[in-house]
Amino acid sequence: MGDFSIGAKDLLFVIDVQNDFCPGGALAVPDGDAVVPVINALMPRFQHVVLTQDWHPAGHQSFASTHPGSDPFQTFAAEYGEQVLWPEHCVQGSAGAAFHPKLETVPAELILRKGFRPGIDSYSAFYENDRTTETGLAGYLRERGFARLFLTGLATDFCVAWSALDARREGFAAVLVEDACRAIDLDGSLDKARAEMAAAGVSFVTSQAI
Repeated sequence: MGDFSIGAKDLLFVIDVQNDFCPGGALAVPDGDAVVPVINALMPRFQHVVLTQDWHPAGHQSFASTHPGSDPFQTFAAEYGEQVLWPEHCVQGSAGAAFHPKLETVPAELILRKGFRPGIDSYSAFYENDRTTETGLAGYLRERGFARLFLTGLATDFCVAWSALDARREGFAAVLVEDACRAIDLDGSLDKARAEMAAAGVSFVTSQAI
């Protein structure tokens, strides 16, 4: 068991807790809204909080509706590799793209929007899905002197996992707060993501241990 006492170099990282990823939303994660009270309870324990927000233009390449004859959850070969086709979700300015209404947002020092380039999706908060186009987050975190990220939000096996893996890739310690996340679990994606995170040195903890 590691030391999960919180200091000035630690950051609570809240990923995509938006209406479209919660029950009733366009791409609802099962039990997704259950993360909100857990995350809200964690916020006062941290000096620093960052939120991310999926922010797609209409007609985004990752939407199944952009590809006539395609269905959600199929894949297609994008220029940057295999891309899952999703239901339209988190369209810029829509109610679905807004944060869950009960999520505390006032403590956030940064709200990072991602997925706003029409031709490329962005699961990770650090890189677009081509794995080379940076969001600038790593530089922000380094300049602020942060060393460890506690990751929460939606969904465990996509945006949270990809962000955790890229945090490690960029030299940050990464801790997944398991009860503050929920997964889509598409064709075994949760087990695969957990294995990849463990192999990369991501720690796993529950909120009670923080």
